[in-house]
Amino acid sequence: MGRGIAVAFAYAGYPVTMIDIKPRSPEQFTRLETEALGEVRKTLTSLTRFGLLTVAEAAAVLARVTVAPADHSVPAVAEAGIVFEGVPEVVDLKRDVLALASKAVGPDVVIASTTSTILVDDLSGAVAHPSRFLNVHWLNPAYLIPLVEISPGAATDPAVTARMKSLLESIGKVPVVCAAKPGFIVPRIQALAMNEAARMVEEGVASAEDIDKAIRFGFGFRYAVLGLLEFIDWGGGDILYYASRYLEEALGSDRYRAPDVISRNMREGRIGLRTGAGFLNYSDLDIDAYREQRLSELVDMLRHFGLARFPVV
Repeated sequence: MGRGIAVAFAYAGYPVTMIDIKPRSPEQFTRLETEALGEVRKTLTSLTRFGLLTVAEAAAVLARVTVAPADHSVPAVAEAGIVFEGVPEVVDLKRDVLALASKAVGPDVVIASTTSTILVDDLSGAVAHPSRFLNVHWLNPAYLIPLVEISPGAATDPAVTARMKSLLESIGKVPVVCAAKPGFIVPRIQALAMNEAARMVEEGVASAEDIDKAIRFGFGFRYAVLGLLEFIDWGGGDILYYASRYLEEALGSDRYRAPDVISRNMREGRIGLRTGAGFLNYSDLDIDAYREQRLSELVDMLRHFGLARFPVV
């Protein structure tokens, strides 16, 4: 993940230093440095094949990335304008690294953990001036996936969250802010979907190939244009409510039970597009124009996948 983040920032014009935290002999570090820069070079070479940059531009981006050994970690961190911690998911190790980094930089330098499993408040105690600390969860591959989840903690200064959002937007990312809750946004939804897909294979509902085809050309196809909650509003929260009741009874599992917010929205008349409000507010929108825009985006997806067809006349 750290190398992917390095590519994302170097691609956007920033000098990046990847810092090794493990003491090594000069020979061992040289091997690590060669391997790390080789991976960055390989990534950039792929991006040239995809037409995102030229060979000359790839060389310029690579030149912005350096690797510092553990015995030079303190002065290397001291030069940083922002610090991303990306060590393995071990709480004590992360706390040690964060403590070291926070002592090496000025009190206004933002420090972010890239953890996907540990809550920000479980790490912030190790950081000097924890108001400048937050979690910033990237999705693999970090240099390609636009989304980045920002999770501020109880001590995080809102201005720091705003600064992080602006920084990520400046390098072409799409940041979202979520509470310090287990699973963030994407991993929490993703875990449910992946487990259900595996369960359907286990139950013989369909082959793995057909389940994946259904996700690519149905489930995922729609959600590349319509968000999950927007899609509930599009069809109507009442449809989800009744479908959930049926699945809960038919499959004998409360994992399909609709949350209270679905019932509450129904009672309050917040069905979705039909009532002008649901999870989102549509009262100020031209609904016909909104539908037309979303349908146009779905047609663009059809063209992307080579599935758009002319009519038989």
